[in-house]
Amino acid sequence: MKRLQRRTKRHAAVSATSTKAHVLSERMNNYQNVLTTRWQALPPRDQLALAILSVFLLLFIGGYGGYSVHQAASDSKSDYQEQVADYFWLRAQAGNIDSSALNTGNNATGEADMPPASRINALLNNSGIAGAQVVATGDAVQLSFTHPSQAVVSTALGKLEQQGWQFTQLSMQQDLTNKSIQVQATVTS
Repeated sequence: MKRLQRRTKRHAAVSATSTKAHVLSERMNNYQNVLTTRWQALPPRDQLALAILSVFLLLFIGGYGGYSVHQAASDSKSDYQEQVADYFWLRAQAGNIDSSALNTGNNATGEADMPPASRINALLNNSGIAGAQVVATGDAVQLSFTHPSQAVVSTALGKLEQQGWQFTQLSMQQDLTNKSIQVQATVTS
């Protein structure tokens, strides 16, 4: 009994959907018939003018739509490229952050300044050079380290100059076997 009820419910739902589709297709056929009769009632010259106008409008709307889509895609692409360039620029500038300026809050609280050798060692560690030998000798500081990247070495030495250290002696040699750069320098403040 339940099977029969389900079947009748399904049949009723399908027939209701087909009835709606039938009504819609009837309306479309009526609308199409009205347009066909009105088109045939027009003189041939008006039919030609209307056909040419319709083709022109279709081409204009299609061309403008295509142009708008293309322009929006180009704008989106250039915005994306600008954002990527900004990201990489900011990432490249991360090495230029003055760590001593960030640590000035410690000095304002009354803590004693770090000794020169410790400041240089901290600056080298922040630049990505670990295990540097830094020794204070009077007013000068001697440093020695080895690193595989020339860019990191250049950035670290540039930071030393930005901090006000002046090189009195600088020796850089590249190891031919592993291409690492050996740096020995003497700096004064």
